[in-house]
Amino acid sequence: QVQLVESGGGLVQAGGSLRLSCAASGSGFSISAMGWYRQTPGKQRELVASITSSGSTNEVDSVKGRFTISRDNAKNTVYLQMNSLKPEDTAVYYCNALIRSWGPLKTYWGQGTQVTVSS
Repeated sequence: QVQLVESGGGLVQAGGSLRLSCAASGSGFSISAMGWYRQTPGKQRELVASITSSGSTNEVDSVKGRFTISRDNAKNTVYLQMNSLKPEDTAVYYCNALIRSWGPLKTYWGQGTQVTVSS
């Protein structure tokens, strides 16, 4: 059974930084694309940034220049470095991965980690 475990959320003042990590665990799997989403109460989950298996990245306009997504394939881990945080970045952040494990590609989600940015 493949699991995604997130860490790194917390409370930070506006202008500060946080680094989120998400590690995939299990056996007999390979990871394709990975990404980070966020969700606030009453709103749909939105894509923040994504990264392909070869390292190509994409970020939503609202975080470009402030957030950086990266991955360590040897550790099956994806990171989200968040700099110059703003109160509007406050949300629960979820990692996402397309994983093949003894069958077709499936989408997996982390448990979510709260990021709170105070003004």
